[in-house]
Amino acid sequence: MRIGLRIFLGYFAIVALAGLIVTKVFVAQVKPGVRQAMEDTLVDTANVLAELAADDLVAGRIADGRFATHVRALRGRDPGAAIWGFSKRQANYRIYVTDARGVVVFDSEGRDTGRDFSRWNDVYRTLRGQYGARSTLADPADPASSVMHVAAPVRDAGGRLIGVLTVAKPNRALQPFIERSQGIIARWGALLLGVALLTGLAAAWWLSRQLGLLRGYAQAVTAGERAVLPATAGEFAELGQALETMRARLEGKQYVEQYVHTLTHEMKSPLAAIRASAELLERPMSDAERAGFVAGIRAQSDRLARMIDKLLALAAVEHRQRLEAPEPVEIDALVAGVAADCRNRLRARGQSLELRVAEALPAPEGDAFLLRQALINLVENASDFSPDGACIELAAEREGGRVVMDVRDRGPGVPDYAADRVFERFYSLPRPGGGSRSSGLGLCFVAEVADLHGGEVTLRNREGGGAQARFVLPA
Repeated sequence: MRIGLRIFLGYFAIVALAGLIVTKVFVAQVKPGVRQAMEDTLVDTANVLAELAADDLVAGRIADGRFATHVRALRGRDPGAAIWGFSKRQANYRIYVTDARGVVVFDSEGRDTGRDFSRWNDVYRTLRGQYGARSTLADPADPASSVMHVAAPVRDAGGRLIGVLTVAKPNRALQPFIERSQGIIARWGALLLGVALLTGLAAAWWLSRQLGLLRGYAQAVTAGERAVLPATAGEFAELGQALETMRARLEGKQYVEQYVHTLTHEMKSPLAAIRASAELLERPMSDAERAGFVAGIRAQSDRLARMIDKLLALAAVEHRQRLEAPEPVEIDALVAGVAADCRNRLRARGQSLELRVAEALPAPEGDAFLLRQALINLVENASDFSPDGACIELAAEREGGRVVMDVRDRGPGVPDYAADRVFERFYSLPRPGGGSRSSGLGLCFVAEVADLHGGEVTLRNREGGGAQARFVLPA
């Protein structure tokens, strides 16, 4: 399982569990909270009505006095109220009064007059000077039919307990408010859970992407590819910079060790030839022999110098991970510059360079100096393998979204055994006519320049003889 998915699942599990618990707590507390508020209102109502009923109860006219008349009139009153979107068109109270024995002497609904309520909690507790209240099902078969009863003591002018007044209100009257509140809480809970889900998804994606960029960078470095440190944020940027610093130091150390080894190996041959010639020069010999050995020393010295120059140029290209400031390169100007730089070398062997540049070529982004040096290497390589007086072709054209530059010659071509190795460092082929091998760094330099520009270079045989080097750049 990918780390991003693990982070997301862990985060969502925690948020979902917390959201579920909080939502359940809120939903569960809505009903008792509303009923507690209703009970508080009923307490006030019962005590107010107990004060109003006291005179009639003392006078013995509680069943038909002014108090009873007003209470019965309440049932016909239309409040015309709109409470938070709910219409209220009638009073939902039931009021009954008992005497000091607990016998009902007044019932606003007229159904329990004369009944003994002394054992009901509201009357029983109130008669004993305690807070009396109860919640009873109006229909034992219907759990939603509960009715809340709150009682208040009725006292005469001397403060003697003469009866109990109870106010009853069905709990279902508040059910719409409870259900709406629960629905609102549930909807907001679902919305918050959805927002948390999206937030977790975004956070997991971001973390996964940051780690993915660094993982891809590390894998590219491990594979020996040119890898550019990806743009990351926060601590990931610090981690990436640490990886880049570590890579640079390790690659620099390995690079130096590798080049010291290869350079030492390649320098052995010319140094051995120079040492042998120097030892022979210490002996007596003719002027002609001496001149031959001096020429040999000069040739080997030139070979060493060329090898060191090309090795330094190659090292400068290989160590670069990207082009620092690429600029549009005009292909016609690039080809003209290559022709001018190679003119004297080709003229010394009677060779010529034929240019074929298509019109309206796009200007690819790159380093003009490196591209020019790469093409010069290809032209010089073609010159080395071509006979005196030969014509070398340099063509540039567009193929789809690419700019293709071909260097063609009519030399012996590339042997099959060397086809896959011509771009290796220090790998070289013998020149026609017994000429000495090159440093084996020119084509390697060309390949590195092509890779640095996001292109490629190939070398293959032509039909009819000769070789064709193809340098491709993205347009």
